[in-house]
Amino acid sequence: MNDILTTVISISAISGTLALLLSIANRTIANYGDKKMLINNEKELIVDGGDTLLSSLIENEIFIPSACGGKGSCGYCKVKVLEGGGEVLPTELGYLTKEDQDGGVRLSCQCKVKEDISIEIPEELFNVKQYDYTVKQNNLVNSTIKHLVLDLPAGKEIDFKPGQYIQILTPTYKGNDEEVYRAYSLASPPSQKHTIELFIGLIPEGICTTYVHTLLKEGQKLTVVGPFGDFYYRESEREMVMVAIGTGMAPIMSILRHMHENKIHRKCTFFFSARNKQELYMMDKIAEFEKDMPNFKFIYSLTRATDEDQWEGDKVRVPDLIKKYLENGANKEAYMCGSPKMIDSAAEALVEIGMEEAFIYYDKFE
Repeated sequence: MNDILTTVISISAISGTLALLLSIANRTIANYGDKKMLINNEKELIVDGGDTLLSSLIENEIFIPSACGGKGSCGYCKVKVLEGGGEVLPTELGYLTKEDQDGGVRLSCQCKVKEDISIEIPEELFNVKQYDYTVKQNNLVNSTIKHLVLDLPAGKEIDFKPGQYIQILTPTYKGNDEEVYRAYSLASPPSQKHTIELFIGLIPEGICTTYVHTLLKEGQKLTVVGPFGDFYYRESEREMVMVAIGTGMAPIMSILRHMHENKIHRKCTFFFSARNKQELYMMDKIAEFEKDMPNFKFIYSLTRATDEDQWEGDKVRVPDLIKKYLENGANKEAYMCGSPKMIDSAAEALVEIGMEEAFIYYDKFE
């Protein structure tokens, strides 16, 4: 019995010693102290050494796009590092081109601030803010897409360009033990400064989509960061071509509502595709645009129409719709939202009929 007790005491002593040594190591070896961070050669911050660049920026309320919770699996949080930052890590290589690496671009969630560092970020990121919204409405518009309406407190407002996106901070819940950001395009027009609208499709095992579809209720709070994105409406005299599938409707709807409100009557053709009539949504709003906007045309197809649909229209995918109804792409510009595969195919179809790549704007929903 005494031998057993002696053994237990010895193991406890060894464990305690190891814990103490690890604690000392963390305070010494891994403690880099305060470090200077210079942003765009103008703004200087003092940050905790050893933290990631992304977390250091967030700590100072500078929000970089990030959709994977800092795991290095989305590639959104790219920042140009001018000095400091150390060597590019293997976890970054899959998201950085050779041009990126030669130019000092890093994934801010992987790059640690172990020395004074100088970085460069787009100026518009200084306008990105964190907002606390209240859920006003969370309703299904078809079998898999929720129409989420969020309200800001009185006196608060958000400014954004039609077509941009925000990020929702998904809280922990049963089955999800960490907070993560996920990106969603705004469906509301910029004139709605106190209320934003989103279309969120249900993705099996999706962290945020599961939360929105099964747990989020009216009256609850939701943290939002934004706006982000270089996909937005451009003032131009060019004819517009819009292309979307699924929740890609959201940023297109933001742009169309902006045009409708401001009586912008540019010639515009919107190509949309769904599998069947049950997947269509916002058709009343589309009909309103067709009535009030004389140069607007909506063309859609049902690729897997059922007998109940009684559909006699097109059953082809979006790229084939473009080829059928658009004679040439000269003096036109495109706004496309949806899956990468669809966008790549549609862009190829547009280039084939003469549209300049420089005027093809898109937002790929990964």
